[in-house]
Amino acid sequence: MLKHRGFPGRLPGTDFQFTIRRANPKGVTPLTRRERFRDRKPADRRADAGFIQALWEHFGDQPFERGNLDAGRLSWLFGREVVPAEDPFDSQSYEALLVLDVNAAKAAFPEVFSDGEGRS
Repeated sequence: MLKHRGFPGRLPGTDFQFTIRRANPKGVTPLTRRERFRDRKPADRRADAGFIQALWEHFGDQPFERGNLDAGRLSWLFGREVVPAEDPFDSQSYEALLVLDVNAAKAAFPEVFSDGEGRS
């Protein structure tokens, strides 16, 4: 399992996890699209935005390996802002390639891209 060096382990000041420490000995947690409802807590929305910002700053619009990125956090974005970068896609592989859909991410999280920092 690839460990993304320099990628934040969690949202600062919270327990919202962005990475895992080691591979799951019981098997890889599959990525599944989780429905985001309008009544989600503000803290959950901040965690999603923080993860999108970390993905943007670390990978930009380039494909990246799933590696040690948290499956739960990825699943909140999977199929919308984070999409498969290969076909066929194995949702149960640490080596699976993903890519940030920048247009979808900008539409869903404009605050991440509005400050002029990072890549544009």
